[in-house]
Amino acid sequence: MSDLKNPPTTKGGWKDFIAGSFAGMAQVSVGQPLDTIKVRLQVDPLRYKGPMDCLIKTVNQEGPLALYKGMASPLVGIGAVNALLFATYSRLKSIQTSALDEQLPLYKIAIAGAGAGAVNSVLSSPVELLKIKMQAQYGSSKVSIGNNALIYKGPIDCAQHLIREFGIRNGLFRGFWVTVVREIPGYAGFYSGFEFVKRKITPDKGNPNDLPPGKLMIAGAFGGVSYWLCCYPLDVVKSIVQNQHNPPKGLFYVFTTFKMIYKKEGAQAFTRGITPTILRSIPAAGATFTVYELAMRMLQPF
Repeated sequence: MSDLKNPPTTKGGWKDFIAGSFAGMAQVSVGQPLDTIKVRLQVDPLRYKGPMDCLIKTVNQEGPLALYKGMASPLVGIGAVNALLFATYSRLKSIQTSALDEQLPLYKIAIAGAGAGAVNSVLSSPVELLKIKMQAQYGSSKVSIGNNALIYKGPIDCAQHLIREFGIRNGLFRGFWVTVVREIPGYAGFYSGFEFVKRKITPDKGNPNDLPPGKLMIAGAFGGVSYWLCCYPLDVVKSIVQNQHNPPKGLFYVFTTFKMIYKKEGAQAFTRGITPTILRSIPAAGATFTVYELAMRMLQPF
């Protein structure tokens, strides 16, 4: 009897890649404006009094399109990022499955999510680096931005400058390890939170994989909130590391940067920007999971 059971987790990697690509584009399209506010609050806290002040100043000084700065990088790259993420997640679930119709316990879902997050960092780290660099610059001409007075024309121009000045590892892949450290607990919460609610709101003797879009949105939104609650302080560290002009020094820069932020601003620094982040995660993650699940259903016959 397969009620409340997961369908076979080995659905074919190409399906996960296609569904993950659509899910990623939906995520960026829905969440980019609030993500821009989040990043600006994290990397330049003295400029703004809070999320609303950041929103008003950004729109008044740079126009509403400024909220979409850096969108080109994730819109193009997030397809590959989410494709790799969901494909790896499906593969790690299948490795832990002893029967095709087995419903994995939530701790195994979390393990698969953590592993997928670690692998996903290979793509998400440079994509987010370019996004943050674009989001953190103001105006459209050269201005003083901390140690960096350069205005990048776009993500490709940004990547070229970083590689030319610092090389691949310290330029394009700056902040890779802090991304890994963030993604492991983040995606453990992301997938286990989604599955937890998905199963809870499934009717008796129903199948969680047959939920309508509205309920998928609810479960996905919970997964998105869970992601940020599991890793937000590390995201603050990542944003600061990736936005600074010079690459971090030492093998343990995650811990030294964390200590530096705490010493300078206190514990409240690690919640800076969390309000727009949580608000953004509700529709963005809801859209991500809903589009992914619906796309997989459409691809199931193939």
